[in-house]
Amino acid sequence: MSAIGVPASSTTTAPRAPALRTVLALFAVAFAVSVVHYVDNYANYADFPQDGPIPDPSRGVVGAAWFLFTAAGLSGLALLRRGDLKRAAIALAVYSGSGLVGFGHYTVSGAFDMPWWRQAHIVADIALGITMLVVAVRLARAANAAGR
Repeated sequence: MSAIGVPASSTTTAPRAPALRTVLALFAVAFAVSVVHYVDNYANYADFPQDGPIPDPSRGVVGAAWFLFTAAGLSGLALLRRGDLKRAAIALAVYSGSGLVGFGHYTVSGAFDMPWWRQAHIVADIALGITMLVVAVRLARAANAAGR
């Protein structure tokens, strides 16, 4: 058995689920970066370029989104600890949206004119969102291979 209860077999090439410790570490880093990103977005809302091709979320939506995404991530971790890989994968895929929505910043003219430190936390949040989505896909594949 793997660390999260997925049967391990040396005779198959079934996808393996990421270890719980790896997912926890990724979540911890993503959580910290998202706090910086969302607090900056909320507190300095007027400093972010707006009026792009997609509707701009209000300051309230930005603040609420962080809590909703984080709740999905925490649910995903709890489900993963219980060995419910499919539902954990879905919840963590939803959580990945916390970082992936950062792409929206770059649909607006002037986004590349933001200060370097703002660029850094936006890009880090996007990269962590992509990584979390990859983890969620790997969990889903492992769940399917294990028949869960």
